Amino acid sequence: MFRTHYIGDLKQLIGGEVRIAGWVERVKDVGRFRFIWIRDKTGIAQVTLPRDGELFGKTTDIGLHDFILVSGRLAEKPVAKVGVEIIPTGIEVLSKAEAPLPIDVTGHIKSILPTRLDWRPIDLRSPRNAAILRIQAALVEGMQEYLNANGFLQVFTPCIISAGSEGGAELFEIDYFGQKAYLRQDPQLHRQLLMLAGLDRIYDLGPNWRAEPSHTPRHLCEYRACAVELSYIEDERDVMKVEEELVVAGIRKAVDKCEEDLKLLGITAEAPRTPFPVLTFPEIYDILSEMGKGIPHGEDLDREAEKLLAIYVKEKYHHDFFFINRFPYKVKPFYVMRIDGTEWARSVDLVYKGLELSSGGQREHRYERLVQQIEEKGLDVESFRWFIEHFRYGAPPHGGFAVGIERLTMAFLDLENIREATPFPRTPERMLP
Repeated sequence: MFRTHYIGDLKQLIGGEVRIAGWVERVKDVGRFRFIWIRDKTGIAQVTLPRDGELFGKTTDIGLHDFILVSGRLAEKPVAKVGVEIIPTGIEVLSKAEAPLPIDVTGHIKSILPTRLDWRPIDLRSPRNAAILRIQAALVEGMQEYLNANGFLQVFTPCIISAGSEGGAELFEIDYFGQKAYLRQDPQLHRQLLMLAGLDRIYDLGPNWRAEPSHTPRHLCEYRACAVELSYIEDERDVMKVEEELVVAGIRKAVDKCEEDLKLLGITAEAPRTPFPVLTFPEIYDILSEMGKGIPHGEDLDREAEKLLAIYVKEKYHHDFFFINRFPYKVKPFYVMRIDGTEWARSVDLVYKGLELSSGGQREHRYERLVQQIEEKGLDVESFRWFIEHFRYGAPPHGGFAVGIERLTMAFLDLENIREATPFPRTPERMLP
């Protein structure tokens, strides 16, 4: 067997022969001993070699980030700083690392983010950066556990589409066997079609693309989302309830499972209390006006408005999460449900620490209304015929939302840039590695 244990498993053992593998993090000669610190994804171990031992002379050229295989015996008393000590019987260098490394992963020398991303595989050897991805995985695991336990079926919807779901949003165009096609903005419309299929409660975990030349620390051209759709709802508040429970389940899992990783990042967290506060239009205009931000009646919110509302909610409700409900209908896509006789829509955003995590709400399920709303938005009905024709044959009231995984991670961990919340970010200026 190449290796018998991960380093993180060794703390549960006392004595005994083991074989571990990892990268050399540090080499230090002190008195009669040479100490080699070796790290894998689970932790760090100290390999102790006596100067008069056979292996001492064979390890003089071991350098930082060489990848080595160590066989030996676990010391019975733990080492104070690292907790695990191995007395080696064999050390094999499987791969030499060139010196110096292109970036420092110990944290002693800071590299700017673009340089770190140029060398992302090495950057992710940093315990801090790897911790971000483990916490993200726990967030998704908690959300999936909630969905699976509550009757939601995981599905996989197409990433290649023939038309955009939101009309104005920019799309990545691709050549599909000589036909014009696009990478999806989100699985919105296909999720709705599965409601017409009678699947009732579904979710999709997958990538989405937006060809927007945004260079902010909040935007990616490729991102992941946990997209949920459910039928037989009274109105958008049923959708908000599910989203609220979903997010709480994800954070609770991360808090319970990633205690050491959160501590490493300096994050003190707990599952948020429910219910989340809800702000609605048109009262939102009055709140913003009192805070010195004037937005014309019927217009959408901008980034500054979201941040001001987050301050308002934090001061009044002592909460980091809040919903924004009943957006102006004219600023929302054709598929949202308009409240009869009003200018407002059953459209909902979830905001976390001033950052929009999702858009959702109740969809329009009546065929005639869908046709009318497509025309009102100035879109070509024929372009959406593939979608709306199915609504002629019976559709249940339904709604849904899509939570951005990287944005949730960013806000939860107070990251300065969303690029840290994905292994290999795709942005207008970055397509490698």
